[in-house]
Amino acid sequence: MSGPEVPSQVSAVPRRMRQLLAVLAVVVVVVMGLVALSLPSTENTVVNYGVVDQVAIAGLGLVLGAGLLFFGRFRVDADAEGVRVLNLVVQHHIPWSAVRAVRFDRKSAWGSLLLENGDEVSLLGLQSYDKEHAVRAVEGLRSLRAAARANDPVRPPLLYDD
Repeated sequence: MSGPEVPSQVSAVPRRMRQLLAVLAVVVVVVMGLVALSLPSTENTVVNYGVVDQVAIAGLGLVLGAGLLFFGRFRVDADAEGVRVLNLVVQHHIPWSAVRAVRFDRKSAWGSLLLENGDEVSLLGLQSYDKEHAVRAVEGLRSLRAAARANDPVRPPLLYDD
């Protein structure tokens, strides 16, 4: 009888968050497009609206929609070597020898890695709203960590160890 099967790779992205952001981006683009189309082409002594203003408002809608989609970039990828974490613009590559534990507390919105030096790295790609997908990803990360630790029982000291 053998232990649980260790996956070769684990990937996690915030599925529900991406779906919500996609819907919001579409709504923003449509609303700004409607505002641009309904903007009157008039000239009076106070304000001059023209085609340039309509194009600018539509373009602003596209930029805002793309900005919303940007917030869905979170990602966690892991294999036998370590974990790669993308949290918005900050990217980490952490070897398993530096990871003390994969945490996902019951009331947490996302998972985290507790490092050997006491630091903690948030895994924003691993969100509680994804329910079963998040559970499978956490189990996979823990299996990969355990397998890596079993293959490398002697760990070199970390830079920040006392």
